[in-house]
Amino acid sequence: MSIHPTAVIDPKAELHSDCDIGPYVVVEGPVRIGRGVKIMAHAVILGWTEIGAENEIHPGAVLGDAPQDKAYRGEESYLKIGARNIFREFVQAHRGTAPGSSTVIGNDNYLMAGSHVGHNCKLGDGVVLANGALLGGHVEVGDRAFISGHCVVHQFVRVGELSLMRGLSGASRDVPPYAIVDWQHTVRGVNVVGLKRAGFDGEKIRQLKEAFRVLFRKGRNLSLAIKEIETDGNLSPAVTALLQFIKSAKRGVCVGDQG
Repeated sequence: MSIHPTAVIDPKAELHSDCDIGPYVVVEGPVRIGRGVKIMAHAVILGWTEIGAENEIHPGAVLGDAPQDKAYRGEESYLKIGARNIFREFVQAHRGTAPGSSTVIGNDNYLMAGSHVGHNCKLGDGVVLANGALLGGHVEVGDRAFISGHCVVHQFVRVGELSLMRGLSGASRDVPPYAIVDWQHTVRGVNVVGLKRAGFDGEKIRQLKEAFRVLFRKGRNLSLAIKEIETDGNLSPAVTALLQFIKSAKRGVCVGDQG
């Protein structure tokens, strides 16, 4: 274990014997830090935060601070972080609001400088938050989603797996899996590049493109569009997952291009 002499470590904290704590780091509270974690200068880790193995935390990041929620009264709540995540400069990730609740960040995620993960968010695996991306409370982000620079995601919105939000876009409705979305929750097409990188073959991508055509063409009623697609009894798992995501939406779903 390497701990810089200027670091301030709470005696209640539990640190793995193989971790690296840089200068002026503050670890406050019953924090648990796993094997191979590297915490760089001036980062702050607070509260009931659990950090898994091989995470990399860059200067100025603040993990596990109290939620930005007026309802919070100091109760015990958690930030739970998996393995091999990268938190770049000045990333913020807050713990849950309700007693016993958690903000959860999975594995192999890349959170770029200045991105924000609000209370009670759930991030899957392989997610990218680019610089300045902001997630409100209770946002759920599926595996390998890419949220570009300075995007804003409203509280309680779901961002589907392998979706892409283009820079400066916002979403107050659910972002469908596999979609490219920009401006104000507007579906522009299928995230073909992301799908290819994830191993989707040409036929699976073709089926998704056809489903998107039916779902998001101008003025199309989603319920009727879903029924039309389901008349084909040989739906791929990806198309089935897309339809199930839309059916389970509580805030509505991003709309098709109305231009």
